[in-house]
Amino acid sequence: MVRKKAKVVISSVLALGVLLLAVSGCGGKAEDASRASGKPIITVGSKDFTESLILGELYSLALENAGYKVERKLNLGSAIVHTSLVNGDIDFYPEYTGTGLLSILKEPPKFDAKEVYDEVSAKYKEKFNLIWLTPSSANDSQGLVITKRAADQYHIRTISDLQKQAANIRFASQGQFDEREDGLPALAKVYGEFNFKERKLYDNGLKYDVLHNDQADLAVAYTTEGQLSKDEFVVLEDDKHVWPPYHMAPVVKQEVLEKNPDIKDILNHVTAKIDNKTIIKLNAEVDINKREYTEVAKEFFEQQLK
Repeated sequence: MVRKKAKVVISSVLALGVLLLAVSGCGGKAEDASRASGKPIITVGSKDFTESLILGELYSLALENAGYKVERKLNLGSAIVHTSLVNGDIDFYPEYTGTGLLSILKEPPKFDAKEVYDEVSAKYKEKFNLIWLTPSSANDSQGLVITKRAADQYHIRTISDLQKQAANIRFASQGQFDEREDGLPALAKVYGEFNFKERKLYDNGLKYDVLHNDQADLAVAYTTEGQLSKDEFVVLEDDKHVWPPYHMAPVVKQEVLEKNPDIKDILNHVTAKIDNKTIIKLNAEVDINKREYTEVAKEFFEQQLK
């Protein structure tokens, strides 16, 4: 019995060894194939919210489709992702022009999209050896969202229209927005005072429920949130340009592009497909329909980019 057990153990060990060799061989073949293609491993980063995760996955899929081996380091905190890029932990990630200008470079706000892009592009290259690729038309900026019923009833399509009709509008405030330098004070400075019919404080996560349930007419939003895919909400045009633009683009290490110049066109091809309507729909699939961002990104890639 002891010998029989020993044989079983030895046989199991031998089988395990064969299995490990087989797995190792498969891994080796994958690495050999990567080397044979002459293309390096590209490490892709993203921030830790839905939109950035979707973009990071789309860029990863595009690179893999072009023959690159990709290491994903998605879901990094917004506070560390830029440092990760500068330190070489990742090769690129999707960033926003307004974030680059205000949060990274600490420059005064600008409101023309081209001026913002030109400044971040020049200064990132000078300070960090990082390259901004072509930005998307999508703009994930600060905004105000109003219910369609109120927009239609009071003929409100712009923030200028809102200012004139504020006495008829119930505002779902988020507290900080009322006091923040780039919030209501900035709007009042440019558009005039907003004397709302009613102003109540609500948690940010409840704002769309509050609007849907007719507890308020207006709330603060970001202009590519998935809930904006619903016809019952309207984003007001910032017609006097209070808020800086936040167009998204890959920011890539210069040395990566120098060694692999085709990456520029691969990533730009993806970005060109991302307008506000598209990214709102993709965000909605994750945040409203509760699908995995990897599944949503793969589906869009297969239908629109492959």
